[in-house]
Amino acid sequence: MDIIQLLPEHVANQIAAGEVIGRPASAVKEMLENALDSGATNIKLYIKDSGKTLLQVVDNGCGMSEADARMSFERHATSKINKADDLFAIKTMGFRGEAMASLAAIAHVEMKSKLTEKELGTHIIIEGSQVKKQEDCSCANGTSISIKNLFYNVPARRNFLKSDKVETRHIIEQFSRIALANPDINMSLHLDDVEYFHLEKSNKRQRIVSVTGAKSNQKLVPIQEQTTLVNISGFIGKPEFCKRTRGEQYFFVNNRFIKSPYLHHAVKKAYDGLIPDNYFPSYFLYLDIDPKLIDINIHPTKTEIKFEDERSIYAIIRSAVKHSLGKYNVAPTIDFNLETSFDIPVMEKGKAYTQPKVKVDTNFNPFEKEKPTEIFSWGDIVEKANIQQEIEVDWTQEVQEKQLLQIKNQFILLEGKGELLIIHQQRAHERVLFEYYQDLLENKKVESQQLAFPFNITFSNSDYLLITQLEEPLHNLGFSFKLKDNSIEINGIPPECTKENLEAIFEEILEQEKNDDKLKIAVKEKIAKVLAKNIAIKKGKKIEQKEMKVLVSNLFACNLPSICPSGNPTIINLALNNITKHF
Repeated sequence: MDIIQLLPEHVANQIAAGEVIGRPASAVKEMLENALDSGATNIKLYIKDSGKTLLQVVDNGCGMSEADARMSFERHATSKINKADDLFAIKTMGFRGEAMASLAAIAHVEMKSKLTEKELGTHIIIEGSQVKKQEDCSCANGTSISIKNLFYNVPARRNFLKSDKVETRHIIEQFSRIALANPDINMSLHLDDVEYFHLEKSNKRQRIVSVTGAKSNQKLVPIQEQTTLVNISGFIGKPEFCKRTRGEQYFFVNNRFIKSPYLHHAVKKAYDGLIPDNYFPSYFLYLDIDPKLIDINIHPTKTEIKFEDERSIYAIIRSAVKHSLGKYNVAPTIDFNLETSFDIPVMEKGKAYTQPKVKVDTNFNPFEKEKPTEIFSWGDIVEKANIQQEIEVDWTQEVQEKQLLQIKNQFILLEGKGELLIIHQQRAHERVLFEYYQDLLENKKVESQQLAFPFNITFSNSDYLLITQLEEPLHNLGFSFKLKDNSIEINGIPPECTKENLEAIFEEILEQEKNDDKLKIAVKEKIAKVLAKNIAIKKGKKIEQKEMKVLVSNLFACNLPSICPSGNPTIINLALNNITKHF
């Protein structure tokens, strides 16, 4: 008996939807790209309940005839290509012909479309691949597509969607990518009946500033490079404005957003010596290349591209970024003009000058071996020692009676009966502060020290949205601030916090929230951990005897004194008997 059978059309579309439409942001991407391909100059996006209830795209493009409107929902139906050779000359966004069919299989779809030269348009309603209605209607020129109740017939997929704030953030990111790639198009985004973006037609620089925030204008350095292989334009960020968080790294190839760790490495290499390793430069790079030299048909999301000569493009990007940094005096340069001028001191008349004397160190012996500066390497001792997971002995009395010793401004030594405790001062302080801030958040005790002058921090639209969602726990910790125009005005800060580390604190809080998919940690715990890490005593800071005793006493009063919030040990135990064996 034959067991292989052809899948029904609606089942095949649901399977295809698993690859093409992974979340609401995927549907937004496909619909916006179709609007771009229609030649639209004005595109509006409406979102409700992070895309679960409604996704609507309205454009003023060319529209569709009655036959085209119905055909667009068939699988592998597309106006972008006619033959296989067209795959090597693609400049349009969508071309697979699977997006609309996939959406129709997993949602309630309503479409109104009208050609410019026609008096009436077409109105189509499809639910689960079944056409419920098709009729003529009166509507504006262009196309309006509404996606309602996404994944209504695929409950497993709907259950695996992230929280509303995470899904909304992905939608904003997709919208931002398309908006940055097409500055010559008017675009707007409405979230739950509130206009979140209103972007007028502009140039690339103005569009970047509109999307990322007004203060980003001063951070941008133009870049321009033309070669026979690729033309590069756009902007890079100044080194002093680099952040510890990702989020402003954009590559566009023929106005299509792509992800490329290889090309990202080229940009990072150009910043060598200008920024720390754990910082990320901002860049908005537009690559114009012959479609024959790339392959974009390797992934359903179309965010991955294969280049014919990837190494050459790597070298060109790295060179262009370096050249731009040097051209605008962002990178340190050598002034070769100084070689032609000599600084000759003026001879004073009547002053007696003596011959310079040569000073020689008579005690220097090149054959003498260097003497070791220290007997023990405390770093090795800490690494090789056994970690004490639980403190079973009450050390409170020992802390008060014994003299504490600070080693290399990093470790605190405490001698007890038959043993020696080595305490990592930074990690110990992190543990103390972490539990302190956790207690503040649980009991909602607001303790704030007022600033003499307000401190302002500006965010991008997506980051600002995250901050608004974290307003309550931040207030509970002692942050007093006002929200206004993608920025916050900070008037009060928690105890022990300083103005110098405010930006670093908020950057790390945002980074923690952006990685929410992976971490699965409560918001309060994440914020407490970030505050503790940034406020704690840093390695290399000398502290007095009284301060050491207070720190160690507070550490032993914690619930988990042996481990810092990041999971690393704070205390190790050395038996004195084991130390004496080395002598």
